[in-house]
Amino acid sequence: MGAPVSKNECMDVVFEDLTHDGNAVAKINGYPIFVPQGLPEEMARIKVIKTNKNYGFGKIIELTKESVDRVTPPCVVYAQCGGCQLQHLSYDGQLRMKQKQVAQVMKRIGKQDVEVLPTLGMAEPWRYRNKAQVPVGFVNGKLVAGFYQQRSHQIIDMDTCLIQQEQNDEAIQLARAIFAKYHMEPYDETTRKGVLRHLMTRFATTTEELMLVIVTTKPNFPNKEQIVAELQHAIPGLTSLVQNVNAANTNVIFGDRTLVLAGREYIMDTIHGISFAISARSFYQVNPVQTEILYAEALKLAGLTGRETVIDAYCGIGSISLCLAKEAKHVYGVEIVPQAIEDARANAKLNEMDNVTFEVGKAEEVIPAWFKDGVKADVLVVDPPRKGCDEALLQTILKMKPERVVYVSCNPSTLARDMFVLTEGGYEAKVVQPVDMFPHTTHVECVTVLQLANPNLQHVRHDS
Repeated sequence: MGAPVSKNECMDVVFEDLTHDGNAVAKINGYPIFVPQGLPEEMARIKVIKTNKNYGFGKIIELTKESVDRVTPPCVVYAQCGGCQLQHLSYDGQLRMKQKQVAQVMKRIGKQDVEVLPTLGMAEPWRYRNKAQVPVGFVNGKLVAGFYQQRSHQIIDMDTCLIQQEQNDEAIQLARAIFAKYHMEPYDETTRKGVLRHLMTRFATTTEELMLVIVTTKPNFPNKEQIVAELQHAIPGLTSLVQNVNAANTNVIFGDRTLVLAGREYIMDTIHGISFAISARSFYQVNPVQTEILYAEALKLAGLTGRETVIDAYCGIGSISLCLAKEAKHVYGVEIVPQAIEDARANAKLNEMDNVTFEVGKAEEVIPAWFKDGVKADVLVVDPPRKGCDEALLQTILKMKPERVVYVSCNPSTLARDMFVLTEGGYEAKVVQPVDMFPHTTHVECVTVLQLANPNLQHVRHDS
């Protein structure tokens, strides 16, 4: 049976809900049509622009009834840029939407009867990102730096981004002007010619140190010495000027080779009173205000008294590990990226913490080896990538039976899936706390704790 609508057909609809990526949903005889920029309970005339067997896509021609939560987006390129998806929704509306979506996936995927608390938002939900990375290109003969247009590789030039810290905006614009002055050729992904691929900046709010990373296709380029000198002179507070070389035909931003052009190879920042050295390729949370809130929630749920052994299963550069180490007997951190473990060890040394152990490897391989050597975690913390925990790690947790599992998640769907496995294996979760790390986007972080219901329960393997 075909779709009940046709391409280019126009119709009046009522939007029922929002998807996880911010599209409004209208249904025609049960057939969902996804429409950008719509909001629940709004009425609109739409045009169908694409149909598939099970769903279609449309665009708004006219809004005939607006939501009370609709606001005018302050960003002049919001309609074109793909960086934000929810500027047309009031901030209170965004927080309610994220709470609702987390609750929906807990029921649908996790089969969880848990309380999803109101989303912890920001008092000032603008200018929060401490890191900007933008592609560089030519548009109408002009060197531009900005974000990609939605569902394309067309660069939207911009002078300012309302979710980036202003220091990042300023550094990118000053750098772009200098590269344009010296006619530095941007990389073209079609012809694979050109030198300059991306610009990245990091700004540390607690120290006000700034890093600029230039991603190029080769280590040397025309007028390099003059460009480096002008960048140092022009950009206020530039602590670290770094070049990354990426000659590969890929959409991955960084290559393997990194060179320090001026200053230090890192900038310093603090979280929870702990100092961190952040290099060009370090993973580091991009919202410093909400990171403090997220980590405080994780520490609260960990319930540490100073006597516990803790394992941090995706430790990165040790940001959560070292916060835990302030309140635990000993923390073991494991991470698959060797550079991250080097950074974690350096950060432990920097903070004179000797109750931490970091090891490179897969969590599902390293943790059983620790367990075999007598390391028994009272609390296990996971902060996995969007794909969630590896199945082998979940089975390791069920064999090791730590008293508490604190789960920090950037993807509610995989959190719900993994919680189902752990609760089937003898754990209980009562609340999930969403934290708005990325205002005006559809992303939401969550943190929860799973308590071992019966420590003597025999482990049963679940392959769900």
